[in-house]
Amino acid sequence: MAEKIVVTAIGIISALGYGQEEHIAALRSSKSGMRYPRYLQSVHAKEFVVGEADKSDKDLAALMDLPTSGNGYTRTTLLALTAVKDLLKNTDIELLHKERTAFINADTVGGMCSVENMYMDFIGPDTKPENLEYIDTLDCSDSTRRISKYYKIKPFEATISTACSSSANALILGHRMITQGLVKRAICGGCDALSRFTLNGFNSLKNVDRNLCRPFDQNRMGLNLGEGAGYLMLETEASANERGAEILAVFSGYANSNDAYHPTAPSPHGEGAYRTMKEAIEKAGLRTGDISYINAHGTATQNNDQSEGEAIETLFTDNIPYFSSTKPYTGHTLAAAGVIEAILSIYGMQQSFIIPNLNFETRMEGMSLQPTATLKENINIAHILSNSFGFGGNNVSLVFSKS
Repeated sequence: MAEKIVVTAIGIISALGYGQEEHIAALRSSKSGMRYPRYLQSVHAKEFVVGEADKSDKDLAALMDLPTSGNGYTRTTLLALTAVKDLLKNTDIELLHKERTAFINADTVGGMCSVENMYMDFIGPDTKPENLEYIDTLDCSDSTRRISKYYKIKPFEATISTACSSSANALILGHRMITQGLVKRAICGGCDALSRFTLNGFNSLKNVDRNLCRPFDQNRMGLNLGEGAGYLMLETEASANERGAEILAVFSGYANSNDAYHPTAPSPHGEGAYRTMKEAIEKAGLRTGDISYINAHGTATQNNDQSEGEAIETLFTDNIPYFSSTKPYTGHTLAAAGVIEAILSIYGMQQSFIIPNLNFETRMEGMSLQPTATLKENINIAHILSNSFGFGGNNVSLVFSKS
């Protein structure tokens, strides 16, 4: 039997706050991080609620001891640096320098959040020289490279971009590299910042709700966008025990697949979601009845919730576990969604509570299932399933188990 891959450190920043304490407090009090944006420069700033991190770019730069302007770091990268800092707060950073460590990062729109604010300067006659270096930040790997350099992580780095399943796929790659002995440990996760490009793009698809999103509700109108970054440190159980590290969870199973159905819509009856969940549970050596909680992808869009709901009903039949979408708390954080939702699920498992699905009122027509709408305390959560389903049919399901 392959050795267990475990989680030994977590770092997170989102609309709910910074670090474990603020996130758990928000989840326990059913407090959403959604509001009108303060930092996103958009004509829609008073029309759409978003999950915006409550720190300006200057705040984030100061937290990382960087110059507060003209530093070449986009908001995407600053969010990621801050999350990695949270991850390393109780970890000897020398571990990353002395032993083979991978940094696997996910991103979808790179530094668009910063570059779009400089566009008129780029095409004008008096381009500011200090802005020119931001052009290259459009590459999704820019944040990966800068984070690796800042923390001196080597010898392996990679950038994953598979839409909304990006950071979930980053976790899979890290798991596989450790299992195959290529690295001793891996820091895996993802980051994305709000941008006009993203908001306008989803709005053009008629996928954005101007009010609070309502996953799995009959009257759902679309998603709310968010931003943030999250990372997990993965290593073998033996490695964790060797250095006396606390094991936060076991990363026990995973699967990914592709619908190949449509560029933006899932297969209508959830065939891809069904297959991915089933294979992840099987890889973990579990049965469907072992799953205590599902953190659903649950975007509150018409197609996704219908498709994912049908897949859950088909796979779990009459024994559907507690499930909810946590996107009403953070917004849909795109590349960061998979890891942020895994982190929130791990927090719930550690402290024995089920995260409620906010804003739910009416069960979807033709379905027997409905999400958990109120906080459930003192629940023995042994295994959690976290779903991330992205554009292009990129499906990922992850299983985490109590240590």
